[in-house]
Amino acid sequence: MTEFAAKRNPKRCPTHPGALLREDILPALKLSKTAVAEALGISRQHLYDILRERKPVSAEVAVRLGAAFGNGPDVWLRMQAAYDAWHAARKVDVSKVLRLAA
Repeated sequence: MTEFAAKRNPKRCPTHPGALLREDILPALKLSKTAVAEALGISRQHLYDILRERKPVSAEVAVRLGAAFGNGPDVWLRMQAAYDAWHAARKVDVSKVLRLAA
């Protein structure tokens, strides 16, 4: 079996974990958002905020998602970290940060 490294256009924003939940996972589950929130042990509003990409997936929520979907928390945390880092790299001015060397 041949393996291929996935390459993403660096100009394109990484997918927010909430978008993956909203677009792919929840429709496949065929459950209400309220039922999913209850199954995860989080409030419905918290789930809605993640789905609308208004809140990040915290480590605690990542553990819950990983347990619910059987893929572990690391997948969710890496997605959130990539999303956050991409936005921070475009927002933070590093022009006055000095380069340090050991």
